[in-house]
Amino acid sequence: MLHGARQVGKTFILNKFGEGHYRNTVYINLEANQAAARFFSENNDLGGLVWFLETTANDVVEPGRTLIILDEIQSCEGAMASLKYFAENAPGYHVAAAGSLPGVALDGEHYPAPAQGVESMSLYPLDFEEFLWALEEGGLAERIRGCYACMEPLPEELHQRAAGLFRYYLIVGGMPACVQSFSKDGDTVMAPGIQNGIANNYWADMAKYTEMHEALRIKACYDSIPVQLASSEGRFHYKVVQKGGSASSFGAAVDWLIQTGAALKCKRVVHAANPIAVYEDLSSFKLYMNDVGLLSMRSGIPQQTILSGESNLFMGSVVENFIAQSLAANGHPLYYWAGGGGAELDFVLQKGTEIIGVKVKKRAKAHSKSLGVFTKKYHPAYSIRFSGKNFGADGTDGADGAEGDIRVLPYYAAFCV
Repeated sequence: MLHGARQVGKTFILNKFGEGHYRNTVYINLEANQAAARFFSENNDLGGLVWFLETTANDVVEPGRTLIILDEIQSCEGAMASLKYFAENAPGYHVAAAGSLPGVALDGEHYPAPAQGVESMSLYPLDFEEFLWALEEGGLAERIRGCYACMEPLPEELHQRAAGLFRYYLIVGGMPACVQSFSKDGDTVMAPGIQNGIANNYWADMAKYTEMHEALRIKACYDSIPVQLASSEGRFHYKVVQKGGSASSFGAAVDWLIQTGAALKCKRVVHAANPIAVYEDLSSFKLYMNDVGLLSMRSGIPQQTILSGESNLFMGSVVENFIAQSLAANGHPLYYWAGGGGAELDFVLQKGTEIIGVKVKKRAKAHSKSLGVFTKKYHPAYSIRFSGKNFGADGTDGADGAEGDIRVLPYYAAFCV
């Protein structure tokens, strides 16, 4: 079961996998093929299901040699149930499913998430490393990883190239259609149109799969994300969505955005210790867009502002969203730390038994005591400070009072963490 937001490439990657590893592939889109959806809803007999698949594909379905792909599976409860049936009673058949809304309430009904025996995986927009691959800059990505491993600066020419491509990534983002367009001509002019189409597809899902009043709440929460990030706290407040807004009125809408992959939730922890999840403050969180390119488009920040590197307050929010997206794509649950007295870290990671503080330096001359407060209190094995400069070349080590090993990383190296 491969799940993720709309248009992150789920269908493409499953079909490519089928082409490369199976004799043939049987593909069914359960949202577009209503006859198939009805059949899955009315039949649970293995022989009948295989016969139907063979008839639909006009090809033989062989155990272990045919990949069965059930796309948009969230639209058919019967097909979702069939995954458990195949896993338990016919494991010889290889079945892959893709969906944007597994386990989400649709039309007032809660469709089940994949059952035991079904392996679930998440697909995210392309991160910066994959963006470099798409631009045939794999060598640069490899050099960045090498410098991260030994914590040595990139040669200045390569650093400037990576920083320049990073600024383009903040505009293009990681949605495959946007990256493909940019990789063809190196022009960002088409990106906003493609991104607007993706956002409209999100809205179409909201309207299709929920009651209209709930769809309007979801859209209001989604549209408020740039404003929420630009606030002095950066935290999500329901009252920003609507005057008098509360968790009881908008909580389900926020959950919908998170479960469908349209937004990323970063939870506050009041104590940075192992296991970090048990110290979560359930009442306080941040929301990021799942793709920094979508955030740039929705905020309306001019492309020239991003490319030129000129001073702009909202650029700090754009970079922070990029770091959140990168960490999530690497499988890190998102947490931030607020320790009182104004001390706050943008992200806190748990790697094994180690707790790692992450500070994102949002402006060239900005200083923060928060990392120093954090390191003095928790004595982490190391902490991370992201900035726009080269590895180890931030020039502010010790200025914030931080102790211990501070790994200073350029923004573009976030995919290494």
